[in-house]
Amino acid sequence: MERITWDQFFMAQSHLLALRSTCTRLAVGATIVREKRIIAGGYNGSISGDEHCIEQGCYVIDNHCVRTVHAEVNALLQCAKYGTPTNGADLYVTHFPCLPCTKSIIQAGIKNVYYAESYKNNPYALELFEKANVNVVHIPFDEAKIDFLKEDKLALTLEMLNKLRSLGASNEEIAPFEKKVTELFGKLVEA
Repeated sequence: MERITWDQFFMAQSHLLALRSTCTRLAVGATIVREKRIIAGGYNGSISGDEHCIEQGCYVIDNHCVRTVHAEVNALLQCAKYGTPTNGADLYVTHFPCLPCTKSIIQAGIKNVYYAESYKNNPYALELFEKANVNVVHIPFDEAKIDFLKEDKLALTLEMLNKLRSLGASNEEIAPFEKKVTELFGKLVEA
C-alpha cells in the first residue's frame, strides 16, 4: 500500500470526523494541526445535550440551520476548552469555510487553511483570509487512498465483467463499464 501524504492524512481525518456529523444538510469535519500533530478535531452538530438534526430535523432560519455548531468552530472550541493554543496552526476542513467560520479561524490565529471541496466560497471570506495573510489551499481529497478494500473491489468488478463476457456481452456493451472501472480504480487489469 502506498504511503499517503501529510495533507491527505489530515484531510482523511477531517472526512472521518465528518462521519460523526448530526447535520442532515451537509456533513463537515475539521482538524487542527500544529507541526504535523493533530491538536483538535470537530464536526458540525448540535451543542452537547441538545436535540440533533438527525433526530428532530434542522432548525432553519434565513436558510441556515441554527441548531448546529460548525465543524471549524467546534475544533477551535475544543482547543479553547482544553487550553491548547491555535496561533500559527493549520486547519484541514472537508468544505470551504463559511463567512462566520472564516472570521473565527482568523481570530484564532490559524495560518493555513486546507479544504477539500468548494462550498459557496464567499468572496469576502477569501478577501478576509488574504488580508489576514492566511494561506488558503484547495486540496482535493482522494478517497481511494484510504479505501482498504480497493483491490478486492477491483477484483470483484473484473470478475463480473469477465462473467458478462462469458454470457455473451459484446465489447461495445462492456466498454462503458470498463471506462468507469478505469475512472474509479485508475486501472483496468484483466482478471
